[in-house]
Amino acid sequence: MSGHPPAVHRLLAALGDAVFRLGRETVKGVIRDHLAQLRAAGGPFPEASEIIGQLKAKLAAMARPSYPPVINATGVLIHTNLGRSPRLPVEAPGYLALEFDLESGERGERLAPVREKLCRYFGTEDALVVTNNAAALLLLLAAHARGRQVIVSRGELIEIGGSFRLPEIMAEAGARLVEVGCTNRTHIADYRKALSPETAAILQVHRSNFAMTGFVATPDTASLAQLAHEAGVGFWVDQGSGCHVDLRPYGLKDEPTVQELLAAGADVVLFSGDKLLGGPQAGILVGRKQALAPLRQHPLRRALRPDKSALVALAATLDCYLSGDIQRVPLYRLLAQGEAQLKERAQRLARQLQAAGVPASAVPTQAVLGGGTTPGQGLASWAVALPEAPAVARALRLGEPPVVCRQEQGKLLLDLKAVFPEQDGTLAVAVRRAWAYEST
Repeated sequence: MSGHPPAVHRLLAALGDAVFRLGRETVKGVIRDHLAQLRAAGGPFPEASEIIGQLKAKLAAMARPSYPPVINATGVLIHTNLGRSPRLPVEAPGYLALEFDLESGERGERLAPVREKLCRYFGTEDALVVTNNAAALLLLLAAHARGRQVIVSRGELIEIGGSFRLPEIMAEAGARLVEVGCTNRTHIADYRKALSPETAAILQVHRSNFAMTGFVATPDTASLAQLAHEAGVGFWVDQGSGCHVDLRPYGLKDEPTVQELLAAGADVVLFSGDKLLGGPQAGILVGRKQALAPLRQHPLRRALRPDKSALVALAATLDCYLSGDIQRVPLYRLLAQGEAQLKERAQRLARQLQAAGVPASAVPTQAVLGGGTTPGQGLASWAVALPEAPAVARALRLGEPPVVCRQEQGKLLLDLKAVFPEQDGTLAVAVRRAWAYEST
């Protein structure tokens, strides 16, 4: 301990790397703030070397990327807090023909390229893209149902993460919710009784993050579509997950795809771009031109339009599906990893870690698709297990790159289902460093 702090200029000289990364004035401000905190604490000042160490830790935290890429060892493939689905590594250039028609030299329509790809892939008349699926529902309701009624089953009045509640979105859009049926059972007759001259549409909503079993009933999509069309009202399906392929080859139960819902008679199907589509955050609406045309003229459309980066990423994702190369989409590359492959990787990693003195083992486990899709279903997986140690989990999160795992039954599990094979070497290094940190 000492009675006086080091001079600011001496501390700056000792922190040359941080000055280079963050700028002299920024580092000087951090030094002054830190010294002021030490003075306010009273007592003798730490030695200069200790103060420099404290400042290096603060400045290192400031220098980290605002949104650092992480290794997702949680076993949740579509992880809401980690950006949902991993997406293709594509970037929007500084300038691009976003709203410019190169053929005519005149202003163009920013959605034209992705609209064409969406219509071709889903086999639909029209398509529209906004910022996310909540925005898609808001725009659809505002354009068609302001001041009018929309019929929804009580069993579909969902709440999803972030306190998104369907009734509240409907209220914000100016639509009047008409609840029908009971929580567990709704019949076609319930919808029929609720129809009136004030009805704008029947809305069917995917139960994205929960499942109901037992004494339950709900009309099928084709029956609801027929009823709506006979009554001259719209029929919309908030499918949410963006399921567009048969999930059974990946070890999951089949669920209606966007294409099947359109074929069953839905006028509009809306879903997220960053769930089972495996693309960027976006809200996508596909369906009949007559249903989607009013949305293009609505004042909210401009406020909800996606930015160029999302459109470039969405176009690249759709190109993978249109070419038949689904394995180019990162989510489906992860899903295609079989249990035998995951077991081999986990055992190899465990042996490498054991050789470095880390008490690791390979264990079978269950991963999940996540992200408000396939509720209640698991995916066979394998993990590297470590003795539970909060300090190790924290060191993994704060490492470079950060590693996020899960704690289960007294162990830290590094589930490999959402870890790309090429990340295994980096993961092993991260674990060794974190374990060494815990051991010191």
